[in-house]
Amino acid sequence: MHANDAAAKATRKRHWGRRVLLIIAIAIIVLAAAIVIFLKSTFLKSFPALKGEPAIGKWYSVPISEAKSSDGSEWHGIFRKGTANKVVVYFFGGGVSITGETSEGGTQFFATTMLGQDFVAQGGIGSITEDNPFQDWTFIVIPYASGDFHTGTGEYHYTKNGKDTVVYHNGYNNYSAYLNEIMPYVGEPDTLLVTGFSAGGFATSLLADDVISRFPSAQNVTVCVDSSLLLYDSWHDSAVNLWQSPEEISDRLTTNNIVLDSLTALYHKRGDSVKILFDCSYRDDTLQQYQSYIDSGKMDKTKELGDQFEETLSEMVRGLKENIPGVGIYIWSYNEDKETHNTQHTILSSNVFDKLGNEKSVCEWIYDAVNGEINTFGLGLLGEAQ
Repeated sequence: MHANDAAAKATRKRHWGRRVLLIIAIAIIVLAAAIVIFLKSTFLKSFPALKGEPAIGKWYSVPISEAKSSDGSEWHGIFRKGTANKVVVYFFGGGVSITGETSEGGTQFFATTMLGQDFVAQGGIGSITEDNPFQDWTFIVIPYASGDFHTGTGEYHYTKNGKDTVVYHNGYNNYSAYLNEIMPYVGEPDTLLVTGFSAGGFATSLLADDVISRFPSAQNVTVCVDSSLLLYDSWHDSAVNLWQSPEEISDRLTTNNIVLDSLTALYHKRGDSVKILFDCSYRDDTLQQYQSYIDSGKMDKTKELGDQFEETLSEMVRGLKENIPGVGIYIWSYNEDKETHNTQHTILSSNVFDKLGNEKSVCEWIYDAVNGEINTFGLGLLGEAQ
């Protein structure tokens, strides 16, 4: 009996072990399925390819046969047709390459593929929530996977593991081919907003004039740069020799401030026919990391670097006000670190409806400007008068 009891106990133990393994396996399968579902609805979300006439209010990917991401993989535009005769041309961000070293560094410095970008389009200013005044506008979204502020036409070659490797800085080629493809679905809008965040904000300043020239019917034009400020003495060199940007873009770059150069040139050419806006968090934790790399060769974010960025931003604001009469400025703080006081980077794709300590949200501020009321908010964060 004793031996039989031991055998029975061993059998029950084996059965229990199998049940536990089965439960664990089922749990893993369920968890994996949940992760896949989550990813497909977020970072791996993909819109259907546009074929024929677009349905109103539906997001589409727009394949461009000749376009490519920096690693040579596919690149596509993102499009949503609205009911209003108004258009947003919306540039995405995701880092930058400024030298051969950063081009070879790839994902350490900039987005190299289209991963996650369809998902981003639906958030922030692109959302269809009731409180979004742009919900009925047509959206032409230009994703970013080229490392060149959307302005490149070139290739960077280097040797890796004995083989020639190519980084495609083809941002301008991608953008231009996409707009040519999508324009028949857009019509002749009377109102145009050119905007973008981070690298897309830099692109907004660099390409606004190019975009405006493609929409001659739009008499109401607003340009808004979100979270784009880096000082670098060799912007012109990067644009000419690395990105191979068109001359009409690179020729404007004469100082270490690429956005101020570009927006000033835009104002000198277009005058008051274009309303120009600039927003930024006052101690942007991402921009200060890139500025640290430019200055020291090392990405970093500290209280001291935040102090430096705050000072640089104050100088930027003064430069904008001196060079562009009537410019609208919105300085904000969000997700401020308790120790460093460093703040969140970009607002357009996320918290664009929050007031951020100001009288109005960034979205309201932009929409007011579209309707002729240009305001400035948040200069008190920089210790300056409005």
